[in-house]
Amino acid sequence: MSGKGAPELSVRNCGDLRVAVVAAQWHEKVMDGLVDGALRALHELGIDEPTLLRVPGSFELPVVAKVLAGRGYDAVVALGVIIRGGTPHFEYVSQGVTNGLTQVAVDTGVPVGFGVLTCDTEEQALDRAGLEGSHEDKGHEAVTAAVATAATLRTVSEPWR
Repeated sequence: MSGKGAPELSVRNCGDLRVAVVAAQWHEKVMDGLVDGALRALHELGIDEPTLLRVPGSFELPVVAKVLAGRGYDAVVALGVIIRGGTPHFEYVSQGVTNGLTQVAVDTGVPVGFGVLTCDTEEQALDRAGLEGSHEDKGHEAVTAAVATAATLRTVSEPWR
């Protein structure tokens, strides 16, 4: 199980953070699980009015994440599913999305939760989607990581102010 070794994050006093979730539409059942896990995590953290936007596929996640990061959100969470097929398309899309979301976070200083599943099979994706019977809940994890990072950044002093 790839989830071994994950930290148990404790995030407090973050109910005032503005968080947006951007989610792809491919693989509806998996995406429903990821989005439900993300929204559940936000509710548990006291963030009850997140913005949720849908995009056609995972490749569209970085551009929307960048726009959201530039519009005052404290954290953005990107959710998607990329399943390997019989062509190199999987590698191109996976690399483009990963690099794009990383670039958004580094360029804007806004944490981007990475809830993009890159799986060999649909079964692997379902096992990580936070559905009943799944072993992992990557939507929940992506939100928790992004909000924890935003909370950490809030503690960094700003000497120019």
